[in-house]
Amino acid sequence: MPTIQIYTTPTCEWCKKTKEFLKKEKMAYTEIDVSDDQDAAQEMMKKSGQMGVPVLDINGKIIVGFDPEAIKKAGGKSKR
Repeated sequence: MPTIQIYTTPTCEWCKKTKEFLKKEKMAYTEIDVSDDQDAAQEMMKKSGQMGVPVLDINGKIIVGFDPEAIKKAGGKSKR
C-alpha cells in the first residue's frame, strides 16, 4: 500500500479534484493543509521546489499538480 501525502489549501480547485480522484481510485492519503502550517509549507517547497498546490508525495515520488496517470503509476495502479 503506497504512502500518500497531499499538500493542499482549502481554496484550491485542483486540490479538490485530486482528492476526489484519490477517493475514486481507493487510494488512502493524508492531507496536509499548507495554508495554516508554515512548517508544512516549507517541507512541501523543499520536496517540490514550488509553492503551488497540490503537491503529492507518493512513497517519495513527488507529483506537482493534478496528473491522474502519474498518480496511478506512482501508486502502483497503472496497467503499464
